Amino acid sequence: MTASPYFIRPEQVSAFGFDWGQLALTVGPEVNGAQRFSGGIVTVAPGGGHSRHNHPGAEEIILVMAGHGRQMVEDIDGTPVEQDVGPGCTIYVPESRFHSTLNTGSEPMTLFVVYSPAGPELALRELPDFRVLPLRAG
Repeated sequence: MTASPYFIRPEQVSAFGFDWGQLALTVGPEVNGAQRFSGGIVTVAPGGGHSRHNHPGAEEIILVMAGHGRQMVEDIDGTPVEQDVGPGCTIYVPESRFHSTLNTGSEPMTLFVVYSPAGPELALRELPDFRVLPLRAG
């Protein structure tokens, strides 16, 4: 089977690892040439989560694929809006708004995230717990 830039599985790319979980970037300029957005599969360990942060100049879409958690998105006036989320829930994070995710379940939480424009995920490389995880056998 010939590799195609149109069909990418998480195990085909190196993942960004963190103390709370990982991001396998499956679409973006450096993965398959996508120019206007980037995204991938995020896995959040039970009890784990990423702290409050934002992506200056970028919007984000988060789709909860599996697991349960608590999501915070900053409102237009800076007030944090929090809600319990689970499979099928889509979260919209407006441009530059602070947000955080916490896995409140006992199983890994799986998310599909999309950034527009592409690029905010590159700043993750500057975090102190960042590491590149090796490719998984697929």
